[in-house]
Formats: sequence, C-alpha cells, structure tokens
Amino acid sequence: MTAVMTQDTLSQNVGSLQQKRVVVVDDEPSSREALCALLFAEDLDIQSVSGGKELLRRMPELSPDVILLDVMMPEMDGYTVCSELKQSVAYQHIPVILVTALDTVQDRVRGLEVGADEFLTKPVSRIELQARVRTMLRIKSQYDQLERMLEMRQALSYMIVHDLRNPLAAVMLYLQLLKRKGGVSPEHSRYLETAMIEAQKMSSFLDDMLMLAKMERGKLSLSRSPVYVDHLLDQVRQKMAPYAEAQGVSLVLTTEGQSYPVIADVALFQRVVENLISNALKFSPPQSVVTIAAKYPRAGLPEEDARAIPSVVLSVFDQGRGIPPEDFVRMFDPYEAVYMKEQGKAELGLELAFCRMVAEAHGGRIYAGNNPDRGAVITVEM
Repeated sequence: MTAVMTQDTLSQNVGSLQQKRVVVVDDEPSSREALCALLFAEDLDIQSVSGGKELLRRMPELSPDVILLDVMMPEMDGYTVCSELKQSVAYQHIPVILVTALDTVQDRVRGLEVGADEFLTKPVSRIELQARVRTMLRIKSQYDQLERMLEMRQALSYMIVHDLRNPLAAVMLYLQLLKRKGGVSPEHSRYLETAMIEAQKMSSFLDDMLMLAKMERGKLSLSRSPVYVDHLLDQVRQKMAPYAEAQGVSLVLTTEGQSYPVIADVALFQRVVENLISNALKFSPPQSVVTIAAKYPRAGLPEEDARAIPSVVLSVFDQGRGIPPEDFVRMFDPYEAVYMKEQGKAELGLELAFCRMVAEAHGGRIYAGNNPDRGAVITVEM
C-alpha cells in the first residue's frame, strides 16, 4: 500500500519537527531554574530571563511560543508585563501563563483582565505545569497554522487581482479604439460609453484592492508633494461629471478659506476624492445635489499654531437616505463592509476602507455623519 501525504499532513509534520520555545520569566534565579528543570523532559527550547523589562526588550529575538510569567517581580510586575504584551499587535497571540503564589479570586480576575491565558499557583506541580504548557502550545500551533493559511489566501487574492488588470486593460483599449474609429452607430454609442464607464470603475476597484493589500502589508510608500486642493477638486469634478449627469445629479464644488499648498500623495488623495464622490452618487436620487466642500483651517495662522490642526478638511455631502448611526464607524472597515454587504447593504464596497487607510497613512482621519435636513456627509481631515 502506498502512503499518500497531503499538503496539510506535510505542514503538520514539519511543524511538529520544529522545537517549540518556552520563555520563563522570574526575578529569582532559583525559581527560574526550578521551572526550567520541570520542563526539561518535554523536548522544548527553554529560555529564561530575569525580569519583565528584559522580556519586552528581547521579544523579537526570543520569539516565544509560550511565556511563563511570574507575577511578583520588582520594577515591572507580571500583570503589567502581560498587559503590555496583550496590547501589542505583534505579541498578543502568544499564550501567557501567570505563575503566582497569590490564589485569591481577585488575583485571578486581575490576571484575566490583563489578558492572561492560564494560571499556575506556587509551588508548581510538574504534571500540572507540563499539561498547561502542552495545552498552550497546541493553541499557539493552531493559531500559527491559521495565520499561514490566511497569508496564503491573501497572497493568492493579491495575485488574482493583479492578473485581472491585464485583460481588463485590453478591454478598455479596444473600447477606446472603437470610439475613436467610429465603429459604432450613433444610436448604439451610448452602450459603448456605458461599457467604458463600467470598465473604468472595475479598473479603479482593482487598483483600490491592490493598494489596500500593500497598505496592510506595510509596503505602500507615500510619494508626497505640494498640491493645490482646489485645482485637484475641480479636475475630479469635471472627470466625475458624466457619471453624475447620467444619474441626473449635479456636482457642486465649494471652498472656505484661502487655498494653500497641501503636502500629500497626490495620486492617492485624488483617488480618495473620486471614491467619496462615487460613494455619494450611489446613494443620490435623481434631481439631487452632491456637494464637495473644502476648508483650509490653517489659513492665516502662525506656523506654531497651525501644526495642531489639519491642513485641509474635505467633506462630500449627498441628499440620499442617510447612514444609520451604528454604521458610522464600521463602514470604513474592509471586513465589516463585507459583513454589511451580506446583510443586504450591497452599495457598500472597499472604497471607504481605502479612503480610511489613505487618510491614516497621511496622519489624518475620516468620519461619517448625517445632514440635519437630508442625506449623509463623509469628511476627511489630513
């Protein structure tokens, strides 16, 4: 009989061959040595450190799978160290077992509040210690496997989106050639125009997905340069006007304050404006108005006072049905947007998540609200 090894089995076997690392943290040398000795027979890579500050400083180097953390330590106690670890995006998934001579309900509640995964009471039993460590290692291993699977799926999605751009570019090119050569009868030209608009929307959507992936990986670098926002907004308004006119919607541009150059990634900022207008058009009924409003709050202020406030405040108002208050925050989260779409809010996509990431990359923020009379407003401060 020939054995067949699947990719999952191979991954599990490889993972089981890698020695797991347990880090023991205790300021008492005798206590550290005792805990290390109790785990010696478990075929683990056991490291020890003398305090919480040393652990936090050496975390990138140690890269533990489980941390055994004494509670009563000078300088920084175990509760504080555990809280620091669990608030860190890089380390919050690493299981922490608090080791303490304290055994009251209040002590355990405090441990749970700072994020501890398990508890051991001194004096520590060998059997209990080994069982708790094995359980935490199993949880950590399952987390690592899930992370690898998600990374592979994300990489595959990124690759598919990237590869879709080439055939879409060819479609857009041939549509443009048809338009230039007059290969479509006048009565059918509107169909060609609609196809070009939809293809451009798809191209913008794919670009947003690629940029979102780069931002999440930390691989997107901003190319900052001075830009007069008034000029950029007027260019975008002219570009988006045909989309608005097709829906019977008017685009209006207003400014408040003296314009001045704003330092930003011009291409990304333009995409933010386009996405906000496109989002507003989705919810705008015929014969309504979408208003693009820019404010320059730093105008006329001394430089030392201007640093504390945004360079530009951009708001896009529509006259649609408005936004439920419970969606004000979650609509900017890409994963929440997917969930909301499953709930029937099909108009939502990744455009607003993209806008949030660009705003935050510039040190700004984005938020939503409703107009007092009718419709919604989304504001970006940068």
